[in-house]
Amino acid sequence: MKRMLLLVVAVAIITTPAWAFHDGGVAHCNGCHTMHNSQGNLPMNDPDGSGGPQLDQGHGYTDLLLYSSASDTCLSCHGGARSYNVFADVADIDNPNLSDYYSAGNFVFLLEDNINDGHSGSTRPIPGQASGHNIKSGIKGSDWDLLLTRPPSQDGTGQLSNNNIHCSSCHDPHGTDSFRLLYREGQTVTVGGDTITYGGNVIATGISFGGVETDENHNAYVSGYSEWCNTCHTGFHDSYGDLIHPSGTTLDAEQVTAYNRYRGTTDCVNKDGWPMGEIGGSPCGDGTQADAYLADVPFEDLGATTTSTVGPTQSSVVACMSCHRAHATSAPDAGRWDFSVTLLDEDGLESLSWPIPRSANGTYSDGNQRSLCNKCHSQDEYDHITP
Repeated sequence: MKRMLLLVVAVAIITTPAWAFHDGGVAHCNGCHTMHNSQGNLPMNDPDGSGGPQLDQGHGYTDLLLYSSASDTCLSCHGGARSYNVFADVADIDNPNLSDYYSAGNFVFLLEDNINDGHSGSTRPIPGQASGHNIKSGIKGSDWDLLLTRPPSQDGTGQLSNNNIHCSSCHDPHGTDSFRLLYREGQTVTVGGDTITYGGNVIATGISFGGVETDENHNAYVSGYSEWCNTCHTGFHDSYGDLIHPSGTTLDAEQVTAYNRYRGTTDCVNKDGWPMGEIGGSPCGDGTQADAYLADVPFEDLGATTTSTVGPTQSSVVACMSCHRAHATSAPDAGRWDFSVTLLDEDGLESLSWPIPRSANGTYSDGNQRSLCNKCHSQDEYDHITP
């Protein structure tokens, strides 16, 4: 009987899931909050330099947080090696660990002195505050946007009238099953004095934490990204044409064909054909839909999986994350690639900032690659390539 009992206990221990901090429901409260600023008769916010928030015993922060803001509370774990690192160490700003450069990018680039790799990059610097969403953090030394007083939008309106955002402006720390704890449609949150209501649900499956994004291992986006972003960035996909790039809409037939045939600038230059749309012409490139997926230019698809290499169909959707990352990159506007360089290999040369890698598996890395806009808009078929 004793042997059987021990065996049952052992099996129970082995098969019990080891929940991560936010998994399986709301995380344990004292991971972020403290009621009395004391534990074991010792102050939790010890001002002696031991690493805790620097407050005297008996004094705490708003909302009983362990740190002075929601962002610093998040970054106490997510700003270092302890877990999913979204804000690399400042010392690594010009050479962050690739494993810290997840699909959302990294906030460390907010601290760059220059991210302009255009032809005037060295003489007309663009500060890192233009690299993405500006969160204020005392731990990391970042601040809210000093230039833009409200989120960029096409029509200048929207629910949010300022840029005083924290991690908790987008992520619900008390969330359960939403993708990356993002707020759901209809949820309200207070941001800088404004109460906003989220529109849209981001439906996606993420790769495991610590996994480096490649064309064969990537987030699988299903739906809702553009509608969700439109909560604050209004008007960017209300109409299309020559003035506004489509977002939240299906790819047309030519774009689907271009995406699936495209294998890079060199392949296009070596492809004998005519520009798309010409009578008797052929698409630029010799790729096939089966292996066309490029993690640097993702799209939404109802059948998306994290390991799929299949390119889009006419039911696939171009969305905000097709061209931008959610946090920050070393290019302006959180670009997945630098929109102002001629060749991708020029990234980092003018600004001396971290050059954005193309897919981690080296896709299109022959030195001749032009803007990844060409993945959907085939324009480089007759580009000259210097031998």
